[in-house]
Amino acid sequence: MGWAIALHGGGGAIPLDYPAEHLQPRVESLHHSLRIGVEALKAGNSALDVVELVVRELENNPHFNAGRGSVLTCNGNVEMEASIMDGTTKKCGAVSGLKTVVNPISLARLVMEKTPHIYLGFDGAETFAREQGVETVDSSYFVTQENIERLKQAKEANRTQLDYTEPTPKVLSSEKLIPNGDSQGTVGCVAVDNAGSLASATSTGGLVNKMVGRIGDSPIIGAGTYANNLCAVSATGKGEAIIRGTVARDVAALMEFKGLSLKDAAAYAVEHTPKDTGGLVAISATGEVAMPFNTLGMFRACATEDGYSEVGIWPSVKN
Repeated sequence: MGWAIALHGGGGAIPLDYPAEHLQPRVESLHHSLRIGVEALKAGNSALDVVELVVRELENNPHFNAGRGSVLTCNGNVEMEASIMDGTTKKCGAVSGLKTVVNPISLARLVMEKTPHIYLGFDGAETFAREQGVETVDSSYFVTQENIERLKQAKEANRTQLDYTEPTPKVLSSEKLIPNGDSQGTVGCVAVDNAGSLASATSTGGLVNKMVGRIGDSPIIGAGTYANNLCAVSATGKGEAIIRGTVARDVAALMEFKGLSLKDAAAYAVEHTPKDTGGLVAISATGEVAMPFNTLGMFRACATEDGYSEVGIWPSVKN
């Protein structure tokens, strides 16, 4: 028994010929974020502190669909969401509809620790952020040129777009297409510390061209995020499918009520979610790690106290 950590940067139709100039910064960020998390666990930080720390790092990276890199709604703005859960106490916090908060995951933790509630959204969450003095910026900070182009492509294709989904070639001109798979991804982290405590955190900008007010799985406890005394889970993919399947909670339930191992429970939960809809990262109280997905790829990384580490995108391919 010892510490372990796993994180993801989203999953989807990530092509094998993903352009190197777009692949490299994502892989470097996975390595960097994993290293930060490992160092924090080695220093004796709690699992809850570590998952918040790592997700903040990923939120600050414009190459992922969370925080700075959040994709745009149909009206051209961001509506960010996040959740965090402490497996020891089952305390949790969630936020949605954020337009100015630099690190949504930290606001979710404040909801958990500073209010009698679990979930705050939109104007109420923004007001709470200002009251708590968290870092906020003008919403234009989140509107990158890449995401403006991405929204334009999705609108021309007349659809919402999952992380890493290529716009429909027949509908769009190839000249200005964002490279295949360059639609970014939800981020998440799970960890178990030296005391055996578990925690999970997930953050996202949602779907490209989503309706204003749409809420996905990432802030929903039991769907995109869950942690108890057995495991911690963070999911990524098509939020509606993950919500219907209560994917994160299902992993814990299969362990608790069916006696499955983490790997078997995680595999079952993903296999019973419609194909090409997502994946997850999960950790058990004993340091077992699972990172299954049913999409073409999933940006992911993990490390355990016994020296094992992995950074990968496609099945059985390490980077």
